[in-house]
Order: sequence, then structure tokens, then C-alpha cells
Amino acid sequence: MRRRSFILAPFGALFLAPGHAYAQQPPAKVPRIGVLSLAERTSTKVFDGFREGLHEFGYVDGDNITIEYRLAAGDFGRLPAMAADLVRLPVNVIITDGGDRVTQIAHDATRTIPIVMATSGDPVANGLAASFPHPGGNVTGFTLHPGGLFGKWLQLLKEVFPAASRIAALWNPPTNERFLRTTEEAARSLGVQLGFVEIGSPDGIAGGFEAAIAGGAEAVVIIPSAMFWNHRAQIIALAADHGMPAIYPEREYADDGGLLAYGANVPDNFRRAAGYIDKILKGVKPGDLPIQQPVRFELIVNLRTAGKLSLTIPPAILDLADEVIE
Repeated sequence: MRRRSFILAPFGALFLAPGHAYAQQPPAKVPRIGVLSLAERTSTKVFDGFREGLHEFGYVDGDNITIEYRLAAGDFGRLPAMAADLVRLPVNVIITDGGDRVTQIAHDATRTIPIVMATSGDPVANGLAASFPHPGGNVTGFTLHPGGLFGKWLQLLKEVFPAASRIAALWNPPTNERFLRTTEEAARSLGVQLGFVEIGSPDGIAGGFEAAIAGGAEAVVIIPSAMFWNHRAQIIALAADHGMPAIYPEREYADDGGLLAYGANVPDNFRRAAGYIDKILKGVKPGDLPIQQPVRFELIVNLRTAGKLSLTIPPAILDLADEVIE
């Protein structure tokens, strides 16, 4: 650095001369990353994981990269305008959060800007990708809920509450029908009667619990949904008010008072998505990046909630748990 300054200093006037061949070039544009999400705020563990992942690849928001957040706070109706706004900017990459429906909205807005899914359901079945190994097009990323999880939720709930013979599965459209079929198959293998309760909007959550109880449900499985996640405090409170053991798909439910949570580590998915963004910014086509399954799953047990429900958690479940909240 010192040598370069010494050599160039005497010739400074030449480099400043109008029209000189070595005139200073403008600085490179800072890449823009668009985040299209149903979340309510940026200060979450999920987005912390994303920013940490970017930092691992040398990117710092506001320094050598800019993150443009478009958060719909659970309102799907706001997303098309937000996606169009990201395309107009334009951003270099869009990362989607909230399932395949959110990704579909981004895909409708652009077929050229790369899209990285952080919380996908079944992008192949939903027409967003040609295949998992070779997605093609402008969409790639990471799934969140492999089909086998549905059976695992029922199994864990049955181990914690063996007396349960009727379990309600609360779901919010447009949950993939394959997921619902998988849950039905798991229920039959466990000898459990399973009733599906469709909840179309936040206003229907309380009524959904009432319908489950009217149908004889003794416990509840919450099928993954961005709407449910945004209203998890109400869902957890209703389960407690009705004295119903429940299992949830993300750890935040257990952190906030839910009995059991088992699922992929969502911040880890976002951290991995940062690696795909780095590859894309360096020229790799999204269609050449395979869609990946989660690699980290967590079982969280809330003993405080178990005590309120007068449940004794089996030692085998406690041994399996990644975290026990006491």
C-alpha cells in the first residue's frame, strides 16, 4: 500500500486531467437482497440467522450489501404489491419466507430475478421447480417440513399423552394435500382417530378449537402455517384454556408456552440460504442449485406447560429433547 502511494503521488496531476484514459471508475453497485415474508418484524431469530449467514460470507447489511425487507404481517393480500416493488428496485435476489404460496407470488412477479426459498413446502408439486436436484428456472432453496414429520408429531404427542384416542389437526389452506394424507396414514398406524379442522383466517382460530372439542378431540396437532405462526400466542393460550396437549411445528411455539415443538431449525435454513445467495451473486444460476431438505431438527419440551396440564413427560422423551424448558 505504501509503495503504491509513493509511485502514484508524483503523477497525480495526470490522473486528474480531464479526459485522461485512466480516469477513475465509478464504484461497483452494492447488491440488493429482497426479503418477501409474512413476518411482522425484522428483529427475530430467523432474520438474525440470515444476517449471520451473510456475515459468514463477508456481507454486512448497509456496507457491502443492502437488504430490502417487505413484511406483510400475515396478510397475503399485501404480498403481490411488495413483490412488484422488489422487482422495480430492482433487487439482485429475492428470498421468500412463508411457504410456497409466498414463493408463487414472487414467481408471478418475476421469472428472471433469482428466488431463494427459505421455508418451502413442496415446490415441485406446486409447480415452482422441475425437480429437487435440478430445479431449473429462477427458483431454488430449502424446504422446511418433510412429509415424515407429520407422523413424528403424532407419535410424540401419543407418547406424551397415551390416553389420547382422538386428535385434531388444525390446518390453514392452502396446505399441500400430500401432507394431510401423510398425517392420516400416520394416525391409522398409531390407532388414533384424526379429525381435520380447517381454519381460513385468524378470526377462525378460536372457532377451530371449539370445533375440535365438539368433535371429541383430546389433543391437537398444529399443521405448519405462516398464519398460525404469526398468531401462535393465541393458539397457545387457547390450547391452555381448553387443557389440550398440543404439538407444534416450530420451536418458537414452545419458547412461548407450547407443550411440544418438533421441526426444522428455521434460523439454520436462513443461514444456509445465505450461502445460496453468495453463489448466485457470484454467477451461479439458481436453476443449477439443488433444492435441499433441512439438516437440523429440534425437539423442545416445555415442562412448565406439562405441569399445568398435569402431564408427566416420559424420561425417553426428555432424553431425546434438544432443550427442556423448566
